[in-house]
Amino acid sequence: MKVLFVCTGNTCRSPMAEYYLNSLNISGLTASSAGLYANGEPISENSATVMSEMGIDASAHLSQPLTKALAYEADVIYCMSNSHKAVLDTVEGLKDKVFLLKADGISDPFGGDLSVYRKCRDEIITAVNNIFEISPFRVSYLKEEDAPLIAELERQCFSVPWSESTIKSAMAPPNIFIGVKEEDALLGYLSFSQVAGECYINNLAVHKAFRRRGIARALLCELMSLAVLSQYEFVSLEVRQSNSAAISLYSAFGFKEEGKRKNYYTAPNEDAVIMTRRF
Repeated sequence: MKVLFVCTGNTCRSPMAEYYLNSLNISGLTASSAGLYANGEPISENSATVMSEMGIDASAHLSQPLTKALAYEADVIYCMSNSHKAVLDTVEGLKDKVFLLKADGISDPFGGDLSVYRKCRDEIITAVNNIFEISPFRVSYLKEEDAPLIAELERQCFSVPWSESTIKSAMAPPNIFIGVKEEDALLGYLSFSQVAGECYINNLAVHKAFRRRGIARALLCELMSLAVLSQYEFVSLEVRQSNSAAISLYSAFGFKEEGKRKNYYTAPNEDAVIMTRRF
């Protein structure tokens, strides 16, 4: 299925929709975008920034004008506003596959600051999730009563897990615990500490039965948004050098290798890679 997103200049709204939908890696589905008045300009700086906060690199995007060939090739076309849809509705053969991404349209962030672009991004994500029946994971702040669930997840995921008592003692400033819960189950959690504009990730764990479903990404997205709003200088972490999946995920969020810690991990002994995302 080929999905086409359309806006005015193809530098703000439609590329955010395109890159978000493609980041979900839905089998058999590809997304592209175009603008009614696009002329090859790069994606707006603010759009690229708010997408990078989610670990999505859209920096290479160049706007492309909407052509009949692009429109006819698409299986479905989603417009950002009624004015865009009105134009396409006049083209023969398109009306039955042209829709609004959101019933009342997606607000145009052009000229706004990062907070305006974040609001637009979140509007787009919610609309895409609703259309394609994607269930986004809700991230919440964990409390001391969640310590038994965290300890259980630790035992499942780590060879040297934190004990329940250790977790309870750690659940106080400057440490913060966030997680994804489903009824009485904890599907994943992330703990970090924040001190004087610096942030350090302590642990990130996802239940084995729920991996590769976007839980780790959701947790990191929450942390990246907090980092930007709180004006952190950087977010840093350690990861086993053999954990290529985790290293790939962190790299997608803009983390860079900045060193190693010799024999940092035990059971088995292994070096840690220090990775840092600077803002």
